[in-house]
Amino acid sequence: MARRKKKNQKQEEETLVDVVSKVETAQDFVEQNKNMIMTVVGVIILVVAGVLAYLFMYKAPLEKEAAEIMQYAQNAFDNEQYAIALEGDTINENHGFLDIMDNFGGTDASNLANYYAGICYLNLGNYDIAKGFLNDYSPKGDFLGSFKYAALGDCYSELNEMDNALSNYKKATKTNKNEYATPLHLLKLGMFQENQGNAGDAKATYSQIMDDYPNSPQAIEAEKYLTRVGG
Repeated sequence: MARRKKKNQKQEEETLVDVVSKVETAQDFVEQNKNMIMTVVGVIILVVAGVLAYLFMYKAPLEKEAAEIMQYAQNAFDNEQYAIALEGDTINENHGFLDIMDNFGGTDASNLANYYAGICYLNLGNYDIAKGFLNDYSPKGDFLGSFKYAALGDCYSELNEMDNALSNYKKATKTNKNEYATPLHLLKLGMFQENQGNAGDAKATYSQIMDDYPNSPQAIEAEKYLTRVGG
């Protein structure tokens, strides 16, 4: 018992010596490299200060300006004036979505303009161009994420790229699920599957609407379509 106690005491002493040695080594390193360390710390401080200055003194006002300028294009979009929404009104110097992307790159407004431009070109029948803008739009957990994929599905469908259309319609049903958008996307998916001759898949999709979203307007449509595919 005494021998074990001495052994433990010796181990503790060795550990303490090791810790003290490491502390002294660290202190020596700091002393020898203090100029370098201070330089690194200074650079970090400058970087953080620069980021904060960019966010609060440059980006925030730019975001506000872009959002205000984009209002004209959004109003034209809401009124289904898609060409005007894209190009703006040069006579009165009102900007369209294309101007927003050119002049306010890197802002949330510019990113959102990609989505709106994609929908405009989709409605104007320019499906390849629409596809490009929609792919450039980066959803940030917002409500439009699922609609991006639904619109891409429409583009690919019009371009007769049916596998890509199906893939995007499915993505739309799984992105940012909610009581409003998801049954809309499911109904579109079911109709696409039915039109492609996939009655079994269409039946499953229509049934999902009725099971998961029974109070949605789309559930009534799904019930009718389910009868049509033999459900």
